[in-house]
Amino acid sequence: MDHFLYITSWFVPFYGLIGAILTLPWAMGIIRRTGPRPAAYFNLLTTIAAFIHSLLIFQNIWDKEPETVIINWFKVADLDLSFALDISPVSVGATVLITGLSFLAQTYALGYMEKDWALARFFGLIGFFEAALSGLAISDSLFLSYALLEVLTLSTYLLVGFWYAQPLVVTAARDAFWTKRVGDLLLLMGVVTLSCLAGSLNFSDLSEWAQTASLDPVTSALLGLALIAGPAGKCAQFPLHLWLDEAMEGPNPASILRNSLVVAGGAYVLYKMQPLLALSPVALNALVIMGTVTAIGATLVSLAQIDIKRALSHSTSAYMGLVFLAMGLQQGGVALMLLLTHAIAKALLFMSSGSIISTTHTQNLTEMGGLWSRMPATTTAFVVGSAGMVTLLPLGSFWAMLAWADGFVNISPWVIGVLVIVNGLTALNLTRVFRYIFWGTPQQKTRRAPEIGWQMAFPMVTLTIFTLLLPVMLQQWYLLPSWESINWYVVAILLSSTLVGVAIGSVMYLDKAWSRSRILAWRFIQDLLGYDFYIDQVYKVTVVSAVAILSKISAWSDRYLIDGLVNLVGFAAILSGQGLKYSISGQSQGYMLTILFVVSVLGFFISWSLGLLDKLPF
Repeated sequence: MDHFLYITSWFVPFYGLIGAILTLPWAMGIIRRTGPRPAAYFNLLTTIAAFIHSLLIFQNIWDKEPETVIINWFKVADLDLSFALDISPVSVGATVLITGLSFLAQTYALGYMEKDWALARFFGLIGFFEAALSGLAISDSLFLSYALLEVLTLSTYLLVGFWYAQPLVVTAARDAFWTKRVGDLLLLMGVVTLSCLAGSLNFSDLSEWAQTASLDPVTSALLGLALIAGPAGKCAQFPLHLWLDEAMEGPNPASILRNSLVVAGGAYVLYKMQPLLALSPVALNALVIMGTVTAIGATLVSLAQIDIKRALSHSTSAYMGLVFLAMGLQQGGVALMLLLTHAIAKALLFMSSGSIISTTHTQNLTEMGGLWSRMPATTTAFVVGSAGMVTLLPLGSFWAMLAWADGFVNISPWVIGVLVIVNGLTALNLTRVFRYIFWGTPQQKTRRAPEIGWQMAFPMVTLTIFTLLLPVMLQQWYLLPSWESINWYVVAILLSSTLVGVAIGSVMYLDKAWSRSRILAWRFIQDLLGYDFYIDQVYKVTVVSAVAILSKISAWSDRYLIDGLVNLVGFAAILSGQGLKYSISGQSQGYMLTILFVVSVLGFFISWSLGLLDKLPF
């Protein structure tokens, strides 16, 4: 049985792909009489099979050494393109998390999108999504990981643009696709460079090569920056962060996976490339700067959002910023733990927000209020998810932050400051959102809002319980420190930041009308944070304007220089042909004389240009 599980471990990503293929008859409209729900059930069955299979493998290899499976794809001469798969507790545990959250999100989608006419197409795309993420989890090849990241980019474009009849959705899908393509293009340059320098693209081989590699500073810096560009785009890091906010125009079940797993996929690839990044101090410093700026900046921006999904999506960018900061400080274990705890808590928060949207039919926080007594399960899920996001003992994120802070309290105290600021502002934002939605007087759209049905409640309650039990699971996996080794000074700092954030969020004034302040300074801050520091306007003035100017120059040169030169040659040929036709005499000796004369003139000019005439005695 153990050997069978090992040799079939590569098949886990294909469950999602099979589910996506099985939905095609319904998605393409070939089968209509049954409605689209059978397609959803097929995809759910394959996801359950993938979850059980990966869970059995995880139980089997938990206490064993990692193993590598090599699949030779193309080999000729010195070119060897092989797919290496990493079968380890980390990679297989990631597939368990991916398939488990995918199953809960798909069950949730049955209730959230039960009246959507394109339900089969949605489940087909989710199956495609799941296959790419599972393959990325067990991939031990940078070449394969890059290909799967491209698949995720395509899947994001299709899922964000799912409701393609809405112009804003089309714009959001386009922006998400092109923003990611910027990072993917730079990553491709790094992959090609590595294939030439290292001779292999398998992570295990690259790790061995990095131990003895000797690169000049410029090469290592450019290579490191290219390698981190792709994950930066996937994880919505500055300056490639605007797409995640716009991607919230897509269906909420897809947002659950996007904010919990897809953004983590880029960070996971970054984790695999740690030995390569260690070659470049410039790349490590770039990770630290990028992560710090995104973590603090995105958290501040989330405070000014009145759209529930956007308020949560900016916090996703902020926590991925913390992950990038951990990678820059070469704390891979802390980054993995933070990815795990964030994925579960954020998935629960988006399930809760989706339940609110489905019953109130609005995403505007200022139109909500008083839902705590009408939606108790949703309220509980939001509270537990919020507690799992911040450093609140004993939930998951607390232990991830504690492990990080405890290691840097004496080495780099400024890291503790970043954690405290991000954690405190996140607690403030989540408290603010909670008050808008669940506290206060019921508004017109929330006065008669019912609790959600079982199809949405089941995955939400399941994930609520799982979030509460996560510390127990971490203890079973020996990932929690002993009570004797805990630095209670650091614990007090982290808990104090959470309590201060909650306290300020509980007493701050919330204006339901969300009117702009008459005080100029406060209005400036409102607009600055509400419009994401005007980054999109900066892009329009700089990057977009530069591309527009270059496009106009290219169009002008193409029309007047390239086409003009070609047309000039054409007109010259026409005119010369028209002129020569009148000189036809029919005498061959005249033709020969003309040819000899032209050849003689050409020979003279060629000899003169080459200096051959200078050697003549006269």
